Amino acid sequence: MKHGKNYREALKKYDATRQYDLQQALEVVKEIKFAKFDETVEVHVNLKLGKSQTVRDTVVLPNQFRGEKKVLVFCKEDRVQEALDAGAAFAGADEYIEKVKGGWLDFDIAVATPDMMKDVGRLGMVLGRKGLMPNPKTGTVTNDIAAAINELKKGRVEFRADKTGVIHLPVGKVSMDADKIAGNIEAFLAEMMRKKPTDAKADFVQSVSVSSSMGPGVWVAYKAGE
Repeated sequence: MKHGKNYREALKKYDATRQYDLQQALEVVKEIKFAKFDETVEVHVNLKLGKSQTVRDTVVLPNQFRGEKKVLVFCKEDRVQEALDAGAAFAGADEYIEKVKGGWLDFDIAVATPDMMKDVGRLGMVLGRKGLMPNPKTGTVTNDIAAAINELKKGRVEFRADKTGVIHLPVGKVSMDADKIAGNIEAFLAEMMRKKPTDAKADFVQSVSVSSSMGPGVWVAYKAGE
């Protein structure tokens, strides 16, 4: 992959082979950023996973960095007002199923009550492709609508390993204090380790790095349990 001049110049400003402690790594990311907009800071974790192993769950990041999320709740008519009162932007059944079928995706997160999943499941081609399909594992299929919306608005995010065993997760903005970004990363890493496969090897975490959305990665010195 060929990188532009600004990226190559950023690489010259630090030791790309060194592992930094988390706070130092984030300070480097902030120093070498070159985009004119407020870039997102991402953490990348390379995991050693067996063929049948996966890591997928959610975590509430303690320091918010995104705007208000629009939540769509798929629920029966008698629970629509409950969902709206809890903070959902949209709530309903057939009306919204048809809208999504037609390509409408003006929301950030979808939640569904269990009795709606038979119908919502038919939206798999649309919602699945966008990573918006409600899932019990991520707390977005639930009868406790208010609690789910509250958690999502507090900053609950999903993390999952891709096919190569790498988790990529946005954890802040370059403009944020490094300690707040570090707090988000530490919360995520702790939750990730709690949800690792029971038969995971000692070298489960192969590497951790941080970067801005446009910049090069900075290696983080990480040992499980620290």
